[in-house]
Amino acid sequence: MPAGRTSRLPPAKNILPVLLLATVIALSSLVVSRGQPTEIPFRNVQIIEPGDSPDIIIQKAARVVPARRQIKWQEKELAAFVHFGLNTFTGKEHSDGTDSPALFQPSSFNSRQWARVFKEAGFRMIILTAKHHDGFCLWPTRTTDYSVKSSPWRKGRGDVVREVAMACREEGLDFGLYLSPWDRHEKSYGSPQYNEFFRHQLRELLTNYGPVAEVWFDGYCGEGPNGRKQDYDWNSYYQLIRKLQPEAVIAIMGPDVRWVGNESGLARESEWSVLPLNISEASLNLLKAGRTPLERIFQPANVMGEDLGSRAVIGGARALFWYPAEVDVSIRPGWFYHQDQDRQVKSPRELFEIYLKSVGRNSVLLLNVPPDRRGLVNENDMRALLGWRQLLDQTFREGYIRKIAARASGQSPGTEASYLLRKNPDGVWSPSPGQLPAWLEFTLERMGRFDCLEIREDIARGQRIEAFSVEAWLGGKWTEIARGTTVGYKRLVTFSPVSTDRVRLVIRQSRDVPRVKSFNLYKLARQAARPASNG
Repeated sequence: MPAGRTSRLPPAKNILPVLLLATVIALSSLVVSRGQPTEIPFRNVQIIEPGDSPDIIIQKAARVVPARRQIKWQEKELAAFVHFGLNTFTGKEHSDGTDSPALFQPSSFNSRQWARVFKEAGFRMIILTAKHHDGFCLWPTRTTDYSVKSSPWRKGRGDVVREVAMACREEGLDFGLYLSPWDRHEKSYGSPQYNEFFRHQLRELLTNYGPVAEVWFDGYCGEGPNGRKQDYDWNSYYQLIRKLQPEAVIAIMGPDVRWVGNESGLARESEWSVLPLNISEASLNLLKAGRTPLERIFQPANVMGEDLGSRAVIGGARALFWYPAEVDVSIRPGWFYHQDQDRQVKSPRELFEIYLKSVGRNSVLLLNVPPDRRGLVNENDMRALLGWRQLLDQTFREGYIRKIAARASGQSPGTEASYLLRKNPDGVWSPSPGQLPAWLEFTLERMGRFDCLEIREDIARGQRIEAFSVEAWLGGKWTEIARGTTVGYKRLVTFSPVSTDRVRLVIRQSRDVPRVKSFNLYKLARQAARPASNG
């Protein structure tokens, strides 16, 4: 039952049909085990048994659900990536670990300015590059002298990680960390000793700076100063994070959040959060036994294909798990600040289009905004961010089209269509079991003109919708104005503007009884209402 709602008992004269309908719903999620029906439980990982039919596999896919940490992560929607380090001062993107720490000297470093700007732009988390591939550490680690303690900044007593973590807490933002496994400075890289070195760095970061919401690993594995590559002990990294920061998601090369597969800011048209878990037979048996958490056996895999979760893909899986996408892109051509790119900052309109095709396609947007050599968010980036925020507010706050009445082709008990009249409903709408296509119709407050729609599923109970369309009452008949495939946490679809006072959502295919959490209509903002502030 959704939070904040109490159960309602139906009138006695209606109890029989309600009970019959509830029975149908329950039977729709049963599988046969040793001749007896067994309900499929909601789980973060579902095991596919050798005898499971295609229908059972689809039902299991519909009951793969996110962990609490994954839901909290998805609800953030926007996170700021902060690439800052020696590269900021050398003009490089990938230093080789030989640049002097004396180069790190931000003249006006102010992490509170970062946090204020990011908060005003709508971000809910900052992920800081505590160590990039060059091995230079932004905190005074005990593991190496190649860190801020060897720089003239703050007379060698500075700690960027601490100041950013404190600024996040002051502004109510979550704090995350990027720690590069590839270390081009550390001499032990390429040997078994490096894994212990890396775990020491992780332990320092995860125990000395308060709550950490996300730990971000990329998959670079180049040569170290000894000419060798490293065999990363991923599972030991994951277990340490779970022990020290159990609420943190482990991203990109970890078991909680995956890379979308590009750095252009675009998610797929069909972005599934339920994917095959490719593991060995031995690991599968450990999972079946129920005594081994995923982080003990998970190994990073290639998730860059165009189709990651369709029926065709999951049909051959040994197991399925919740693995949502994060979209990373930089506001500039590079990931670190370069003065010659000051006129190449993405415009508010470009950032708005990226939002529609990342957050609006069931993903979280991680936008990189690199501070300049002063240690400040540059004015050019600031203007773009605040102009972008205006476009978002004008569209999704001021452009909201109100609904005053709702009806549906059918509804399950406790999931009435009227719940979706408000912009942030407490409940969900579900059609009657077995009823597809199913439609949900809204009457608008007045004739409205709109060109964007938002649909959300109740992902706490899985991702189910596979195909939908939206129709408007135009010229005395229903006319299709948009269509889509997956929904998930949030789906935004844009289309040519239409004017009407009646619209309906038609769900054409779903893996189980769909659970629609919201359906909203908007008019897209075309430009910022006023020039963005310089701060």
